[in-house]
Amino acid sequence: MRRLVLAGIVAGIFSQSGQAALKEGDAAPDFSTLASLAGKAFDYSLKDSLKHGPVVVYFYPSAFTGGCNIQAHTFAVNHEKFTAAGASIIGVSLDSIARLNDFSADPQYCAGKVAVASDPDGKIARSYDLSVRDAAPGKKDSRGVDIDHGFAERTTFIVKSDGKIAATLGGLKPAENVEKSLEIVQALSAKKP
Repeated sequence: MRRLVLAGIVAGIFSQSGQAALKEGDAAPDFSTLASLAGKAFDYSLKDSLKHGPVVVYFYPSAFTGGCNIQAHTFAVNHEKFTAAGASIIGVSLDSIARLNDFSADPQYCAGKVAVASDPDGKIARSYDLSVRDAAPGKKDSRGVDIDHGFAERTTFIVKSDGKIAATLGGLKPAENVEKSLEIVQALSAKKP
């Protein structure tokens, strides 16, 4: 009986962390897409960003929603620490670029410090083996605006300059996700010669 209960607990933990098949040592799928920083859209390329150091690629369900607001704000508050460790940050969601322009500039959330990328069809999220759910009819964001897009599961990948995944983080609360991401990039920075 104890084994059955323990197996159920373990299964619950793994189901919370998502079904991300990409793990440490796997090659991170390259992607290019439209992104926004401080309310301005630009062309983003993971390959180009990796030329400057590790990249924290964090997938989140939707801009202007509870946990996503906390996560974006926590990344923004800690932005200088990530930069000091040589890492950049890119958030990825199925939001339109118009929503992301607002989100990236909002002083309560991305605060013009964190770039967020649009993955409108979920293709990027799926390339990282993340589950993507369809939009829920009638769902509204924290501003009362309808959410008309699907949702990727909240999972963060720390990608090293060589394009390999250093860590996959899922099943954490939004602020804990950022804290753990920072610990990992700081450890990577400490290992550099």
